[in-house]
Amino acid sequence: MDIWIIQNGEKTGPIHDFEIRRKIEAGELPASTPAWHEGLPAWKPLVEIGLFEREFDRPIEHRDTPYAAPEQGPDAPAEPIPPNQSFAIRRFWARWFDLYLFAGIWWIAMYSSGRDIGATLTSPWVILLQYVPWFVLETFLLHRFATTPGKWLLGLTLVNNDGSLLSLGEATRRSARVLFIGLGFGWGLLALICQIMAYFNTKRLGRPLWDHAGGHRVTAAPLHPLRIVFYVIFLFTALQLQMIVVAPYVMENAAKTFPTLKEQLEKNPPWHLPRRH
Repeated sequence: MDIWIIQNGEKTGPIHDFEIRRKIEAGELPASTPAWHEGLPAWKPLVEIGLFEREFDRPIEHRDTPYAAPEQGPDAPAEPIPPNQSFAIRRFWARWFDLYLFAGIWWIAMYSSGRDIGATLTSPWVILLQYVPWFVLETFLLHRFATTPGKWLLGLTLVNNDGSLLSLGEATRRSARVLFIGLGFGWGLLALICQIMAYFNTKRLGRPLWDHAGGHRVTAAPLHPLRIVFYVIFLFTALQLQMIVVAPYVMENAAKTFPTLKEQLEKNPPWHLPRRH
């Protein structure tokens, strides 16, 4: 959404709300900064605009307007993680673990139900939409448990800036953003481009665009070596579930293109799952 602000007596805008959030977090805009966006009847301080209420729920260095100290005591919420701690590497591997696990179960289910795997692999609509059910499930997991299998294995949880669990609507919007702009539906080159863009956006904003836009943050537990061992084992298992079903058809298509490869595969077939005709 486009925002206009008054800073040093001058009206500035339009500025995207993502950039406003970045400036608030950097301490460049105090809570009292007059702002306006389409739909507001008059100018209001940033802190009174719903889009940015959460940004002022946590202490920000160099903020001009004083705020009360956070609640102290054993039941007080933990201090939010600074924006520059994005845990990007852990999050990357957690994300792909979830997708590989879902894909493995999905392909096994396709095989078990008697579907024509070859036809399924060549259907652009099936390939394009195959991850949609996962993101529906992810929405529920984040809303209810603040984590997913991959995040749990790597000690990650996702909450709002104020430490609360995501509402169902917030979790839905976040998962939709990841599917569209983070993964490009997991579709080949588009997915790679989206991942590269997500990396640079995370470097610029301190966290992924979908968390920056929604006002979410990731917390991370210490990464025990045993978690890494379990992660590697489960990731390998998830990959095998997928490849057991898909590999014979991929190899068959490759053999049609490369005759010498066909001879090698006939001598040493790498997969032994019975084919359905």
